[in-house]
Amino acid sequence: MAKIQDLVQYINLEKGELLTEVGQRNNLEYFVIQGVCKSFLYNPEGDEVSLSFFMSNSIVSPYTTRIKDGKSILNIRSLTNVEVAAINAEKFEQLMIDDIEIRHFGNSALRNELMGKVQKEIGLASLLGKNRLQNLRTQYPNIENLIPHSDIASYLGMTTISLSRLRSQS
Repeated sequence: MAKIQDLVQYINLEKGELLTEVGQRNNLEYFVIQGVCKSFLYNPEGDEVSLSFFMSNSIVSPYTTRIKDGKSILNIRSLTNVEVAAINAEKFEQLMIDDIEIRHFGNSALRNELMGKVQKEIGLASLLGKNRLQNLRTQYPNIENLIPHSDIASYLGMTTISLSRLRSQS
């Protein structure tokens, strides 16, 4: 953090505010300092489909995975009050070229993003709802007490009623 501190700007979002929106120009990398955000898209019926959660002390999906032609391909909304550190993606990329430690950090963030997406995809395709819920609890401790259950159900690929039934069984 010390190596990028001079390039960082801090952004505070109120619960429900968008950090990025599909189609919006965006050239920033984001780090969640405090709070919870989600990435999401709208399905054809206009319902939100939660894709990922970002909790305190985590990295929002890297620029290269959420931007196409300079525009966001994801919506990111704060689910609680959130403090985010933002850095210009081009300057961060230059730091990755210049500094081996930052390069390793950036590459680790990309690998973690990819592994998270693959694990979620495998879980949606092959696990029972109760197992998907258990994986969520392991990956995001205490999230059920922080955000709406409708966001969790959407992330798990189930209805809120199904999630409620699973929660009452555990």
